[in-house]
Amino acid sequence: MESQDNGSGTGRKARGRPRGWTDKTAQNTIKSLDRAMEVFEYLSEAQGKPLSKLADEMRQSPATVYRILVTLEGRGLVEFDHEEQVWYIGPRAFVIGARFLRRTSLVDRARPIMRKLMETTGETANIGVGKEEAVLFLSQVETHANIRAFFPPGSLSPMHASGIGKALLAYMDPERLDKLLLKGQMTRFTAHTIIDPTALRQNLEAIRESGFSVDNEERNEGMRCIAAPVFDVNGEAVAGISISGPTSRVGASEVEELSRPVIKAAHQLSFAIGGSVTRPQP
Repeated sequence: MESQDNGSGTGRKARGRPRGWTDKTAQNTIKSLDRAMEVFEYLSEAQGKPLSKLADEMRQSPATVYRILVTLEGRGLVEFDHEEQVWYIGPRAFVIGARFLRRTSLVDRARPIMRKLMETTGETANIGVGKEEAVLFLSQVETHANIRAFFPPGSLSPMHASGIGKALLAYMDPERLDKLLLKGQMTRFTAHTIIDPTALRQNLEAIRESGFSVDNEERNEGMRCIAAPVFDVNGEAVAGISISGPTSRVGASEVEELSRPVIKAAHQLSFAIGGSVTRPQP
């Protein structure tokens, strides 16, 4: 049986994709479906809208928007409140979203983002999650530089002396944070380690304001780490992304500039796992 060439040189036709599947021009899009998705996405961000206001804000014909809404309603993707005369996202949207979340792997989604972060900053990129009172490192993409930080997957680091740890503490439930700080078991690793609860709270407040945290030689002398939180669909900080390197390269004057790609990477991963990129207040 003769095979078909998909243009990749493999001589095989890509399963589930027609010839020319990379073509995203108008001839390969369904305009009515695209318009319907615009209405659906807009409604998801602006819940509880009457038809007239929805059509006006989207600059669409009320008749067109109505047909779209009724079609989506038939699939359970939107619903109409007859008493208030407004439209909302429907329960079916959650079911479909939940299916996406089930196939989402934090590390798998993070790897290309971490690789880009390492290439942009030139420093080792890490991802970790909270495990009781410590940070559990899940993966890292090492820099090509000779001197580098090394956190093998499975290693643990105390939260109060970790960039990722402090990023998670900054958005931790206040009651849980209080219990953790009241234990008073914060170990001093270097002269820079913050072990005073009041000072740590002040540091966490600064993290919430800036959107990133810094491990300023608090775990290891001569090493600095910049981290940002990753938020899930519930707006909870479930992980952190960081870069780490020697203070000779990650100097105090470079922290502000290096924090930008770190924050961007954390936002990208939050979006990739269906989370929010808006920093909530704990």
